Amino acid sequence: MFIETMNRRAKRTPATTSDLRGVLGLQKLDRPFQQHQEAKQQTMKTRLACLSNKSDSYTDFTEFLPPAQDRATRCLKLTKDEVVRWADSFDVLLSHKYGLAAFRAFLKTEFSDENIEFWMACEEYKKIKTPAKLVTKANNIYNEFIDVKAPREVNIDFRTREVTRQSLEEPTPSSLNEVQARVHSLMEKDSYPRFLRSKIYQDLLKTQYTHCQRNSV
Repeated sequence: MFIETMNRRAKRTPATTSDLRGVLGLQKLDRPFQQHQEAKQQTMKTRLACLSNKSDSYTDFTEFLPPAQDRATRCLKLTKDEVVRWADSFDVLLSHKYGLAAFRAFLKTEFSDENIEFWMACEEYKKIKTPAKLVTKANNIYNEFIDVKAPREVNIDFRTREVTRQSLEEPTPSSLNEVQARVHSLMEKDSYPRFLRSKIYQDLLKTQYTHCQRNSV
C-alpha cells in the first residue's frame, strides 16, 4: 500500500511540478515582456499625440526657418497659392523657404529627417570655396550621414557609399552630387507624396497666414 501510494505520488508530482513551473515561468517571462510592450506602445502613442498636436500649429515649422537678421521681429507671410504650388513638384517645395521648413517638420514626425538634413548639408557644401573648409565639411558630412556607423545614417546602397567615400578622399564641390541625388530621389518618390497627404500640408491649404514672431533676446 505504501509503495503504491509513493508510486502514485511519483507519477503525479513531476507533471504537477512541471506544469506549475511552466505556468509560473511563463508568467514571469510574459509579465515583464507585456509591461515592456505596453510601456513602449504608450510612449509611442504619447509621442505621436504630441507630434500630432504640434502639427496643428502654424509655428510647427517656424523652428526650421533660417534666423532673421537685423530684425527684432520676424514676420511670416504664406498664401494659399504658394502652398498650392508646393504640389507642382518636389523641387518647387524645396526651393520655397516655408515649403522646405514644412517638409522638414513633416519628416521629423516620421523620424526620417536625416534625409532632408543631409540634402541641406550637401547644398551648403557645394557653396564652399575654401579647400580647407571643404575638407572639414566633407568629413563632418561623411561622419554624420554616410559612414555605416553614422548617427544619422542615410539609406544608400553599398556602391554609392563606397564611391562617395573614395570621392571624399580628395573632396571637390561635386563630390557629394551622386549621393545627394540618390537621397533626393528617395524623398521625392517616398516622403514627398506622403507630405502632400499629411495633416500639416492639408491644414496649410485651408487658409493663408501672416504670423509675426518676436525673436528672443
